Amino acid sequence: MSVWRNALRIGMVLACLSGAGLGAAAPARAAAGFATELSGLPDEFTAGNGVETVAAVVSRSDGGGCVKVRWSMVLGVQGLRLDQVKMDRVEDSGSFPLEIRTEGDVARLTDRQLDPGILCPGRTVTARYRVAFAEDVSRGRVSFAAEAYDENLRLLARQTATRQVVGEEAVATPSATAPEPTESSAAPSDPAASAPVSDDPGADATPSEEAVAELPPPGAAGRPVAQPGGFGVVQGAFLLGGLLLFLGAGLLLRLRHLLRPAGDAAAGDDPGRAFERRAPRGRWR
Repeated sequence: MSVWRNALRIGMVLACLSGAGLGAAAPARAAAGFATELSGLPDEFTAGNGVETVAAVVSRSDGGGCVKVRWSMVLGVQGLRLDQVKMDRVEDSGSFPLEIRTEGDVARLTDRQLDPGILCPGRTVTARYRVAFAEDVSRGRVSFAAEAYDENLRLLARQTATRQVVGEEAVATPSATAPEPTESSAAPSDPAASAPVSDDPGADATPSEEAVAELPPPGAAGRPVAQPGGFGVVQGAFLLGGLLLFLGAGLLLRLRHLLRPAGDAAAGDDPGRAFERRAPRGRWR
C-alpha cells in the first residue's frame, strides 16, 4: 500500500510541475487599468540626422495603490541591421543600465533596475530613449514595443509603433509618397490588438510582435542570451510521459499486491509445493 501511495504522490507532483510549466509558456496579458503611450516619435527617421528622443509613458486609472515599474523595450528592424541602430535609455542623472538581448533582427532592452519614479493613480512614469541611425542606411523600417512591468515582473501595459527609416539621399530625391506610419496600443481585454499595423498592405508583420513571442521576457534576466525562455511543448510531453510511467508502475505493483494472497492459497492446496508452506508458530519440540 505504501508503494501505491508513493506512486500517486509522485504522479501528482509531476502533474503540478507540467501544469506550472505550461502556464509559464502562455503569453503574458496586459493588466487592467494600465495604459502605455509612445511619444516623441517623428513621422519618419532620417539616417545620420542626429539623435531622436522617444518617450514611453505608463499611467494607471483603476484606483489601486502605487507600484514600481521596470521598463523593457523591444526593437525590431527590417531593411537594415541592428548594428546600424543605436538606442540608449536615459534619465536625468545620465544613462540608465540596460540588459540587452538580441535574436536575428530583434533586440530587447530591459532595465536592470526599477524606474526611479512611482506609478500611482493620476500619476505617470516615463522612460526616455535616444535613437540614432547610421549614415549608410538607405531605407528600412523600425518597430518599437514599450512594455511596463511591475516589481513582480507582471506585464502592466504595452504600446507598439512602426516608423520608416530613410537615408539622406532618399530624402533629397523623394519618389512616391510614403504611407503614413501607424501606431497600435494593446488593450488588456483584446490581446490581438497588440499586433502593430503594417504601413504596407502587402508587407509582412512587423518584428515587434514576433520579438515579444521569441525573446524571453524580463523574468529571464539570469539566463544567457542563447538560452531560450519559457517552457516548451517538448518539456510538457516529457513530464506527461513520466507521469504516465509512474502511474503504470504503481498500478502494476498494486495488482501484484492484490493477487499475492490467491497465489499463496493455491500453493497450499498443491501437495507438490508443500515445501513452500510456512511452518505453524509455536514452541519448537
